[in-house]
Amino acid sequence: MRAHFSFLFLLLIALAGPLSPTAFAAGQAEEAAPAEEVIPDPLKRETPRSMVSGLISALAEPDYDRAAQYLDTPAGTNRQRTNAISQARNFHALLDNGGSLSPFVALSNEAIGKIDDDLPAEQENVGVLTIQDKKVPVLLTRSQDGDHQVWRVSRETIDQVAQAARQEPVVQEPDKNEFSFAGAPLKDWAMLVGLGVLIFGGLWTVAALIVAAMRRLVPDADANGLVRFMEAALPPASLLIAVGLFYSWAERLPVSIVARTTLLRYTGIVSVIALVWFGLRLIDAVAELATARMQRSQRRQVVAVITLARRAAKILLLVFSGIAILGTFGIDVTTGIAALGIGGIALALGAQKTVENLVGSVTVIADKPLQVGDFVKVGDVVGTVEDVGIRSTRIRTGERTVVTIPNGDLSARQIENFAARDRFLFNPTIAVEPATSPAKLKEAISIVQQVLTEEKNMAEGHRARLGSISDRAFNVDIWSYINVSEFDTQVIIRETLLLTIYERLDAAGISIAFPTQRIVFSPEQLAEAREQLVGSGNEAAAEAEPGLVVLDKSTPQPRA
Repeated sequence: MRAHFSFLFLLLIALAGPLSPTAFAAGQAEEAAPAEEVIPDPLKRETPRSMVSGLISALAEPDYDRAAQYLDTPAGTNRQRTNAISQARNFHALLDNGGSLSPFVALSNEAIGKIDDDLPAEQENVGVLTIQDKKVPVLLTRSQDGDHQVWRVSRETIDQVAQAARQEPVVQEPDKNEFSFAGAPLKDWAMLVGLGVLIFGGLWTVAALIVAAMRRLVPDADANGLVRFMEAALPPASLLIAVGLFYSWAERLPVSIVARTTLLRYTGIVSVIALVWFGLRLIDAVAELATARMQRSQRRQVVAVITLARRAAKILLLVFSGIAILGTFGIDVTTGIAALGIGGIALALGAQKTVENLVGSVTVIADKPLQVGDFVKVGDVVGTVEDVGIRSTRIRTGERTVVTIPNGDLSARQIENFAARDRFLFNPTIAVEPATSPAKLKEAISIVQQVLTEEKNMAEGHRARLGSISDRAFNVDIWSYINVSEFDTQVIIRETLLLTIYERLDAAGISIAFPTQRIVFSPEQLAEAREQLVGSGNEAAAEAEPGLVVLDKSTPQPRA
């Protein structure tokens, strides 16, 4: 048995493909050698964004020894290290005096940097320095530092910083009486915050004045779409415009690069909040306006769909804004987005019927095969539509029961809507007695035609003709339409037409044929019936007139 298993195992290996001894040995070596753990750069210089963030953090402390490691300068000896620290101080001073760095969200968070900025693959532009009234770009270069590929301020930029320091001292002695907070003078923080409050306060005041003026000038402002839109849009729009102006003006202020970069970084969060605020208010304004219109037109099912769309839009807006804010903090959200995608697929598969009903409700709303109050036939269900919800539709039948049909099934069924009729068919058959003479029969047809002509609600093209002759009646067929759309109205008109036809035929001496039944008895059957009546004590019935034999008091029967 073991020999058989060994043979099968070797056969499977042979079928899988030839394997050389060298490859086999290499495979064993790979299995034996554990994967080397990649240790990240302790200074977080793997991407331009993380490098700039670490440099600002070092300048804020201020730790120029650590800040020097973000510069592409040699630091192998004490002299080189001292020179690197000096260059870090000069670089900090130039950034404070007219320099600027790109906004945090504009910096690349990829290890290879931006590939569409018309720069070499190993270079990245992250800001500007002002040296002797000239704008000098702050360039980063990607190079090897030990076991890591890191981004650092390029030697070209550092050489220009050193040249500016040789021509004129750029580092100023700090004021010992000046208060500092988070690596920047307190007055710089106050100046930047005051600028933001002033810009936003002014724009907010202008927006409030515009809305107040529109409410005074526009009649019925609450129902006016433009006023509602301006009320919803102006407050968040003023915040968004304030963020843009703050970005532009803050770069021109003579304040610390630490305070400026920090506030501009988190001002990006304010801009996201402004966009979310604008979106939420716009969604609410549009939804309320659409809901008011649908309620005026008695379309309650559309209101339910509007409510669902309103909530879904808000959720999506908040989710994407949350992802943007996390990205501003430097948190990698790629894994979270992938998890949300997988979770969404799993949720969609688990709630397949619910999704089907939601799609069906959208189809019912868009196609409008029925509405609340319509009298419809859906499959074998006949009744009045009471509600078209997000998941199902309720129909009250003639027996006063309520049938609930999921919208997914409803959208796939054949729906007959009686309420959508523009006119009603009037198609009765008037049966005239078979003993009627030809002249009277023609008169009967003329009477019916005259009644149809006199009715003002009768559509054009109506007709009344002799349709057939049977052994029981002459059948006058009517084909016409009652030109009204209300069911109750056509019932009254139909009744009036039938009564008028009957009255005029009766006045003309023309009888309407009714189904009758004649039972003919033989003499023996008549005698037996009389004996039964006499035996039962019903002598009066036994002595009845010759044309009838009464079997009981309620059912007289004709006799021969």
